[in-house]
Amino acid sequence: MNVLIVVATAGEAERLRDLEAGPGARVVVSGVGPVAAALATARALTQTPADLVVSAGIGGAYPGSGLVPGDLAVASVIVQADLGAWDGETFLPLDALGLSVQPDRTQGAVFPVWPGAVEAARVAGAACGPALTLCSVTGSHEGARALAERWPGALTEGMEGAGVAHAALLAGVPALEVRGVSNPVGPRDRAVWRLPEALAATRRGLEAVLSVAQQWPAEPQRPD
Repeated sequence: MNVLIVVATAGEAERLRDLEAGPGARVVVSGVGPVAAALATARALTQTPADLVVSAGIGGAYPGSGLVPGDLAVASVIVQADLGAWDGETFLPLDALGLSVQPDRTQGAVFPVWPGAVEAARVAGAACGPALTLCSVTGSHEGARALAERWPGALTEGMEGAGVAHAALLAGVPALEVRGVSNPVGPRDRAVWRLPEALAATRRGLEAVLSVAQQWPAEPQRPD
């Protein structure tokens, strides 16, 4: 099974490059944000097809997730949490607006993940739950609580997962998101960031994904 690993920064990629020495792994750097991630994923899949695409990197943990810096989360779904409309104090997701991210079929801002996600989380000793993608990092306790309430069970916040998942969906390839927790979602306090621990957790998660993937049957790609 060929696995494409998409990370936002060169610093994250440096910790993962040696995974390419194993069977079926390839690491690409996308740049930050869902648009950059989607474009890089689409380009990489055009250059070399893959059976699974993984958005990987560090991220924040939502209140109520039970996660602390150094922990690991594997997505059960990938959500572009800021894609929708505000009606006063009420957030309306795409589904409620009758809109779709695809031109020819119904698809809201919630993207499914690879069926091996639960097994990969078990192997890695990770939590498994919704991973949220936002274009801007949440910077307040109130904002973090609001997102956690809007998306029950949300574990982590990142900036690329939904872009990777969207590009993978259009290519007919399953996607997954793996996040090592670097900090709680909320006020920007660099003193509490634990980047080495988060990067180590991300690597542990990817090693588990690659292990499970090599025993997992490849899914047929969606016909054009």
